[in-house]
This record gives sequence, structure tokens and C-alpha cells, in this order.
Amino acid sequence: MDKIILEGMSFYAYHGALKAENEIGQIFLVDLELSLDLSEAGESDDLKKTVHYGEVFEIVKEIMENKPVQLIEHLAERIAKQIFSNYNRVLETKVKITKNNPPIPGHYQGVGIEIVRTR
Repeated sequence: MDKIILEGMSFYAYHGALKAENEIGQIFLVDLELSLDLSEAGESDDLKKTVHYGEVFEIVKEIMENKPVQLIEHLAERIAKQIFSNYNRVLETKVKITKNNPPIPGHYQGVGIEIVRTR
């Protein structure tokens, strides 16, 4: 299956279950992988035969920078559902959301979740 990949999208937001996350906010990194058939787009050079990743970025941005929620799992589900709702060509969506510096003690590169949803 072919893929469209948006990697390392960065958003400052106030999501989280901890009070500090809601008050101070933090940077969230989002990676998105859309599985679909890109052969028609490749052969025709027609934007209508693919998924416009600029539009996809705006969908993710709207969800990430909108009303704060407790769980990044909830954000990932919303992103996947919106992608499926807007783009019938997409057969599978993988969403990864990472917090690089959540207010928890320890040493790590980041904490996060990844979901895969299939149509």
C-alpha cells in the first residue's frame, strides 16, 4: 500500500491530565501516515487523485490547537475520524502523538501513543 506521510508536525497546546499541562502547556509532535493507492495520482499528475497534505495539516492543526482534552488518545481518535470523514481514498490511518517534555520525573526522549485505524 502506498503512503502519504506527515512527520514531525509541532503544535503548542494545553492537553493533559495533569494540572501543570493545562496551565503551562507544551509542545506536541504529531506523525501521520495515510495508506492509499497513489498510482492514479502518479500517472496523471492530478491533485484530485490524491490527498492534499496541506489540507491534512490544517485538519490536524485545528484538532491539536483547539479545546484542551485530557488524553492524547482522544486527540488521535479525532484526527483519524476526521481524515476518514474527509478523504474516501484513505484506507488506513496511523497517528502518533508525542509529548517531548511532560511534567513527570525521569529521563526520556518523549512519551506518547500511536493508533492505527482501518476503514
